[in-house]
Amino acid sequence: MRAAGRVAANIRVKLAKAIAPGVTTQELDLHARDLIEQAGARSAFINYPGPRGVQPYPGYTCISVNEEVVHGIPGSRKIQLGDVVSIDVGVVYKGFIGDNAMAVPVGVTDLKVLELIRASELSLENAIAKAVAGNRLSDISHAVESTIKPHGFGVVRDFVGHGVGRKMHEPPQIYNFGPPGRGPVLKEGMTLAIEPMVNLGTHKVETLEDGWTVVTQDREFSVHVEHSVAVHEGKAEILTLPDS
Repeated sequence: MRAAGRVAANIRVKLAKAIAPGVTTQELDLHARDLIEQAGARSAFINYPGPRGVQPYPGYTCISVNEEVVHGIPGSRKIQLGDVVSIDVGVVYKGFIGDNAMAVPVGVTDLKVLELIRASELSLENAIAKAVAGNRLSDISHAVESTIKPHGFGVVRDFVGHGVGRKMHEPPQIYNFGPPGRGPVLKEGMTLAIEPMVNLGTHKVETLEDGWTVVTQDREFSVHVEHSVAVHEGKAEILTLPDS
C-alpha cells in the first residue's frame, strides 16, 4: 500500500505541474497514462464498471473542472485562467491500490474560491488526524463537516470516501458529514481513502447524461481532495505522499 500510494502521489504531482491555460483535459489524461505506464502501474479507473446502462469509465484519471465535483471525464475542455482543476489519480501497483486527489487553482484570484480550496485541504488534514486506532469512523466524518461549516460551504452528501486495499472501493463508506462517536472502531492497519468534496454553494449535486460526471446543482465551483491513509496508534500514516 505504501508503494502503490507513492506511485499515485508522484503521478498526481507531475500531472498538476502540467496543468496550464490552453491544455485540454484529454491531453492531461494522456500524459497521466504515460506516467502510469512509466511507473510500471496501471490505471485503477479506466474501464471501471458504471451503473446499470452506463458505459465503463473511459479515462485514465478523473479530471473535474470548476462546477464538476468528481468523475469528470477527460475530453476537449480547455483549461482557462480562473479555473479550479480537481485531479483524481488511482493506480494499481503490485496488486494494491493507490488513490489520491488534489485541487489545482489556475491563476485564481477570487478570494472566496481560494478560501474554498484552503478550507477543503484543511478539512482533509483534520479528518486524517482523527484516523487513529480507538476512534470511531464518524470522527473522521465529523472532522470534515466541522471544519467546513464555519465557512458556509456545502459538503457533498451523495458521494463518500471508502476503504481501499486490493480493490478500489472496499468497506467502510466514509461520509464527510455527521456527528462524532459513531460507527465501527478504527483498528491498527486499516487503510482508508478519505476524500472531502466541498462546494462553494449548495451541497446538492447531479450527474450529467454521460452517467459519470457529477456537477454542483447550482453550477458553483467544487473542490475534491483525497489521501489514502493507514490507521495506527496515535497518528495516521498518509500513504499517498510523493517522493521528496
